[in-house]
Order: sequence, then structure tokens, then C-alpha cells
Amino acid sequence: MSDLKATINNAMKEAMRAKQKARLTTVRLALSAIKQVEVDKRIELDDTAILAILDKMVKQRRESIKMYEEAGRQELADVEHAEIAVLQEFLPQPLTDAEIDKLIDDAIAQSGAESIRDMGKVMGMLKPQLQGRADMGPVSGKIKARLS
Repeated sequence: MSDLKATINNAMKEAMRAKQKARLTTVRLALSAIKQVEVDKRIELDDTAILAILDKMVKQRRESIKMYEEAGRQELADVEHAEIAVLQEFLPQPLTDAEIDKLIDDAIAQSGAESIRDMGKVMGMLKPQLQGRADMGPVSGKIKARLS
């Protein structure tokens, strides 16, 4: 079992003991998503793959928050905010804009990217470094701006 999966399992047990229903529900959702991928692919996921799943879950909740707030359903948006807070406990610390900019500059230099056609090379180098630590949408915008 990966370290991250063990950490999430322990968090589930702690939430059960402390009778934290909302936290327990979110942690169980995360474990369920991990287990689903493991069953579908018939593999044991490593920490990198688990981070990708957690990152995707956070992204889904951010999209839900936007929709709930546009519909005037703040109570549902608040639930999603709480779930994001729990999921982010298992993700690495987010990178600052300066750190992201430096990684982008380094990746462009290392890949020899000169135009927007080379964006795939740069993204390929950055994705493992940024997984779970930065939203890839704005990052791709920054790369496009530098390669244009």
C-alpha cells in the first residue's frame, strides 16, 4: 500500500473515532475513487496516481462551487468548500506563482521550446512536477503567453 493511501486510510479511522461525519464522508469518497481506479485497471496505485485522483476531485468541486454560486445555492457551495479543505490535507503544499514561473522557464529552456507548437513538450515536463500542487489551466495560459 502506498504511503498516501495509508495516510488516507488512517484519516478515515480517525474521523470515525472522532465522529466527524462530514470529514468521514469526504475521506471515504476519496478512498472510493482510488479503489475504483485500482479495480478498473487491476493495479495498485502509487502516490503520483493517487495525487492525480485527489487533484481531479478538487477540480470537480471547484467547478461545482461555481455552478452552485451562480444558482444562488450558497449552502451547497459551502459543503463543496469543506470537502476541498479535507482533500487538500492529502495534497502537497501548493506552489507560489514565482515557483510556478521558475518551473515554466526551466522547462522551456530544457526542452528548447520556441513556439506554441512545442507546448506539448513543456507540459509533459511540467505535469509531474505540478501534479496536485498547481491548477494546470492557468499554467497552460502562462506557457502560451511565453511561447507566443
